Amino acid sequence: MKKLITLSFLLMNCILMQAQTYKEWVHKADSCYMVKNYELSVSYYENAFKIEQKDYADLYDAGCSASMAMRHKKAFKWLNLSIDKGYENIAHIKIDEDLKSLHSEKEWNKTIDKLQKKLDVIGANYDKVLERQLAEIYTDDQEIRGEFMNVYRATKPDKKKIDSIGKIMERKDSINLIKVMKILDERGWLGKNVVGTQGNQTLFMVIQHSDLKYQQKYLPMMREAVKNGNANPGNLAYLEDRVALREGKKQIYGSQSSKNKKTNKICIAPMIDPDNVDKRRAEVGLGTMAEYAAKLNIEWNLEQYKKELAETEKLENTKP
Repeated sequence: MKKLITLSFLLMNCILMQAQTYKEWVHKADSCYMVKNYELSVSYYENAFKIEQKDYADLYDAGCSASMAMRHKKAFKWLNLSIDKGYENIAHIKIDEDLKSLHSEKEWNKTIDKLQKKLDVIGANYDKVLERQLAEIYTDDQEIRGEFMNVYRATKPDKKKIDSIGKIMERKDSINLIKVMKILDERGWLGKNVVGTQGNQTLFMVIQHSDLKYQQKYLPMMREAVKNGNANPGNLAYLEDRVALREGKKQIYGSQSSKNKKTNKICIAPMIDPDNVDKRRAEVGLGTMAEYAAKLNIEWNLEQYKKELAETEKLENTKP
């Protein structure tokens, strides 16, 4: 009887695992990561990767969870798979706080060398000077933001530290903006065929972090770059949304969140036509609102969002 019960239990487990889709497992893994339950996150990623191992971003995130869970062997396995499947951002992997525990391992240098060799082949015809300059700008932009978020997310955030790091971040952003504006004004919006995926992403990030007047200046240039295949449509969607909200309008793709002034909770900022937002997001290569909201630790309920939209617009002073 005991064997029969055990067999039934295993069979039920298999059925339950098959019932979960790849995206559902990844969503569970992301949710666990957000609440710092790294061991369970790793477990859910393992279930996801039994179904498929195609998305380099998911594999990279899984490597981060494994690193934070001190599962170093698995972290390196997933990071290397991520590189095989298309990961290219060497500046980010070097400064990612989640991967700090891996730096003392021999396998770390092998992993970085593997990625560098891959990039050397891909980027044989890149503008090396600009690629290197943009890599330095990327590191400047992301490192300080990593420091800021570490303090901001602490159990008891230190306001003085937050203000201090915020000022440093503003200064770095100003310097980076001057450098990127010079590139854009002289060369236009350079595609990844000239400065690589990371360099192309850096152009967007610096403009995304700039003041409204600069975003308005370079938004048309980025739109044209997307038409010509020189910029990422998903990145453009983020910039379109940020500019719209800063101008007091509704966003289009639901990429921007805000803090509800009444409840003090993070929510998705006002958007046009919420019923068709997933269709618009799909057109620019973004995942569904439910998937995106989950990464922000926000529960997405379309009907509830629509009910609360009028009040949210009023609180945000959004134009009709």
